[in-house]
Amino acid sequence: MINYLFWVIPVCSVVALLFAFVFFRNMLKESEGTDTMKTIAAHVRKGAMAYLTQQYKVVIIVFIILALFFAFLAYGLEIQNKWVPFAFLTGGFFSGLAGFIGMKTATYASARTANAARRSLNDGLRIAFRSGAVMGLVVVGLGLLDISVWYLILDNFVTDVSASQKLVIITTTMLTFGMGASTQALFARVGGGIYTKAADVGADLVGKVEAGIPEDDPRNPATIADNVGDNVGDVAGMGADLYESYCGSILATAALGASAFVLNPDMQLKAVFAPMLIAAIGIILSIIGIFTVRTKEGAGMKQLLRSLGFGVNLSSALIAISTFGIMYILQIQNWVGISCSVVVGLLAGIIIGQSTEYYTSHSYKPTQRIAHSSQSGPATVIISGIGLGMISTAIPVITIALAIIFAFLCATNFDVSNLVSANNLSLGLYGIGIAAVGMLSTLGITLATDAYGPIADNAGGNAEMSKLDPEVRKRTDVLDALGNTTAATGKGFAIGSAALTALALLASYIEEIKIGLQHIGTETIDVGGKIVKVAEANITDIVEYFHINLMNPKVLVGVFIGAMMSFLFCGLTMNAVGRAAQKMVEEVRRQFREIKGILTGEATPDYARCVEISTKGAQREMLLPSILAIVVPVLVGLIFGVSGVMGLLIGGLGSGFVLAIFMANAGGAWDNAKKYVEEGNHGGKGSECHKATVVGDTVGDPFKDTSGPSLNILIKLMSMVAIVTAGVTCAFNLL
Repeated sequence: MINYLFWVIPVCSVVALLFAFVFFRNMLKESEGTDTMKTIAAHVRKGAMAYLTQQYKVVIIVFIILALFFAFLAYGLEIQNKWVPFAFLTGGFFSGLAGFIGMKTATYASARTANAARRSLNDGLRIAFRSGAVMGLVVVGLGLLDISVWYLILDNFVTDVSASQKLVIITTTMLTFGMGASTQALFARVGGGIYTKAADVGADLVGKVEAGIPEDDPRNPATIADNVGDNVGDVAGMGADLYESYCGSILATAALGASAFVLNPDMQLKAVFAPMLIAAIGIILSIIGIFTVRTKEGAGMKQLLRSLGFGVNLSSALIAISTFGIMYILQIQNWVGISCSVVVGLLAGIIIGQSTEYYTSHSYKPTQRIAHSSQSGPATVIISGIGLGMISTAIPVITIALAIIFAFLCATNFDVSNLVSANNLSLGLYGIGIAAVGMLSTLGITLATDAYGPIADNAGGNAEMSKLDPEVRKRTDVLDALGNTTAATGKGFAIGSAALTALALLASYIEEIKIGLQHIGTETIDVGGKIVKVAEANITDIVEYFHINLMNPKVLVGVFIGAMMSFLFCGLTMNAVGRAAQKMVEEVRRQFREIKGILTGEATPDYARCVEISTKGAQREMLLPSILAIVVPVLVGLIFGVSGVMGLLIGGLGSGFVLAIFMANAGGAWDNAKKYVEEGNHGGKGSECHKATVVGDTVGDPFKDTSGPSLNILIKLMSMVAIVTAGVTCAFNLL
């Protein structure tokens, strides 16, 4: 029966892709509006495609080099699985494809959203949200389809091992396509983030502050580049990001299931399929949630948030109930407890989302206090925003800590007598992994709420540049402000899921080390005077063999390097935005100075030049931070061995998780504090308070859209690189 249940997984992935196609076609049937609206949308589409084409050229070169390196390890040195180079390439391809489709949809949807807002707020929300749902459904559909196909391929070709070892090899091999997805996601996030924020900062500082013209004013030379950036950074980047989170959580949990039940092949297969089936049913329930999202004319921010929240919460409640049914049908060991672990993950995701909404929405006091601080200038806006960001880390960190404990305890049936015994540890880690799957099981709708944001933002820009009726701009402003909050919530959600997924990947790394030891011919290891076969060693055996404990200086050195990596990475990406933005500011000032008649509307700015500056800046600046994330885990492994790499991953996870929440929430709050003033509070647009909040928003731009959201990919990419190069670490290390 379990083999028949497998086919539910590819069927649900195809259903997701079909609904994505239907939503896309229905969106295309809507009118783009006036000729001016169509022209502006075409400029944005052209700029976005030009940027992605350039980015993919760079990424393809990097992927070819890495694939050849993995092929050398597999076929030359024979210290790695021979499927790795191919799995790596497919992971990168599907990650890039998910981001490309989502971005293409967004660039077609923005003008249609603006035009629909001419009719009603609900029509604008419907088109923007269902266009965002294309991204959500494409990510989960392609992710599960990739997993299904790879399982079938490996199930047919891995034949020369026992049944229990076969599933261990299949799941750990499938994990390696996660590195391809993570690598592509990091390039997309960093490159897109640098692009969009260089344009945004230039448009804000010169246009709003110096020239005193509105945001998205067609007289601003950087405004088209800004709108392009929303698509390449917040849509293509976020899609690639959550694609690898989604696949990583499923595959890490499947690998842990294969390890936890290695002595029971029947139960082992059920544990491997369980996370895939939960994700598959989550697709169907996400689609149901998408159809429930609607609102009334004249709705305020809280009503709109409630509309989106209803769809997400309905899907979450249904998947929680369905999980118990799935586990009962599978009759997996302790099915009630493991089902509760999934519910823990769902609840953690909801709490993190609500916390992010509270700290970043201008409907609540924290963001309003930042706006209030603008009365004493930009310095206090920045101080209060940094303070809010730091305080906002408490709830997500405590939530993830509790989720880890309760997911572990639920999976082990609350057996606290010997919490970290070999059996309990394997089951408990499986519980943590499946909690991450639970958190991401409704990604089809939660990602829709995120991708909706830049579509609404671009719709507002189109309405402004097309000089539509003020009532239309008012509606798009409401949708845009909502988008800022949902985007911040999506980032919090992505970061929270990254923490649980990275923890599961730590355990998967140990499993890969076992396989790496066997590749170099190590059949037995000495664990405290006891000889243990590597194939039969459990996690505690490997941990003891490599002396992975806090008294080992190699572990401590790794922790420090891992913690440093988060700050180094953020520093590089922040400075990259600063350098690119400086060139943009100089270009906008030059055009205002040299092209007479721009500010009076008598001359057209050179939009293409600004798009070119952002594109070149992003391409040049994204390479160093992205390559560092790949190279550092390899170097640490070569110098400090397995224990050093474990320290690196723990240090990176601890510092990266907290820093990412701080940056994403501070940036989101600064942005919405500006929106709060623009609604007429504290003097409204053009006032000194407004200029102060624009400065705060400018500082927050790279916080929330470049460095912060890139950190969760950094955390997982370092884990994935460590897993893929485990054979190298076992074969060569200096200390």
